[in-house]
Amino acid sequence: MKTLITGATGFLGTHLVGELCARGRAGDIRIFAQTSSPRLAALGVEVTTGNVTSSTDVARALVGVSHVYHLAGFVSRKPADGHKMYAVHVDGTRVLCEAAAAAGVKRVVMASTSGTVAVSRRADDMPDETSQAPVDLIGRWPYYASKLYQEEAARRACGDAVELVTVNPSLLLGPGDDRLSSTRDVLMFLARDIQLTPPGGLNFVDARDVAAVLPMAMERGRAGERYLLGGHNWTFEEFFGRLERLTKIAGPRLKPSGKWPVIAARAQAAVYRRLGRTPPIEAASVEMAQYFWYFDSKKAVSELGFMARDATDTLFDTVAYLREHFLGHEALQVGAARRQSEGGGG
Repeated sequence: MKTLITGATGFLGTHLVGELCARGRAGDIRIFAQTSSPRLAALGVEVTTGNVTSSTDVARALVGVSHVYHLAGFVSRKPADGHKMYAVHVDGTRVLCEAAAAAGVKRVVMASTSGTVAVSRRADDMPDETSQAPVDLIGRWPYYASKLYQEEAARRACGDAVELVTVNPSLLLGPGDDRLSSTRDVLMFLARDIQLTPPGGLNFVDARDVAAVLPMAMERGRAGERYLLGGHNWTFEEFFGRLERLTKIAGPRLKPSGKWPVIAARAQAAVYRRLGRTPPIEAASVEMAQYFWYFDSKKAVSELGFMARDATDTLFDTVAYLREHFLGHEALQVGAARRQSEGGGG
């Protein structure tokens, strides 16, 4: 029986495929992607093409499949992309899970986001898997709203026919984000495009650590449960400060408060779009950074054996990858000495 992976060409999916292949599982894997790839074929995995929103394509991909990793997604902070995210996350998940139930699939491990639960106005708030979704907040942002609807669509479509395990990672960092789906903010820091430090805080986790725990979720995650996967809760001031020490690039010095940064960002975005240009920073990004995306992963640690590596290692590898692939090879003079001088800590 095959294990199907959707979203295998994305940031997390690439690391999962590598993880499973390293375990000698290449012959058991079938990739479901929109287009084929020589890189995937070279790994020895089976590749079938199609769209996750097509019931015909999905049914074909599920023939002979017993387990599914559902990682397909579309990441955007643009309000105009809301319908695209809804189509992939909600419609695509419903199609996949209904087809999985019809095909006799035993288990689906689905990647959502910590943002369906873990976002708060307060830094001392520490949500967990039992917390209510902060609909009043995430309803403003299409990506997180569509992921919340995705979780509900999956539960309904799987029902009692398919075991569903949901993993909810925070902001994914680390090497390999070819599409800049998660690491764009770090690239913007390197390019000195970030001019102010927001008052909120974030949680980030290494994509490699999430990929490593996904097989554990498949093997022993409890059906019907969700698992928050996060590494480090930092204020944006701490995050930019750590990047500054690591890269020797000065971080933003402005630390505004109140609503004016969001108002200014919206005005800037409106001007840019009127000129037919893409704004350097989406207003939604500025708004989201006013909040705290903190939580802990003790449930995943105790039940799945999840472990998050040192934050310095993740940031070092993220910066090195972005500099090599997006900012030029000359910027790679960071070396092991700089890593040591940064010190440990998460």
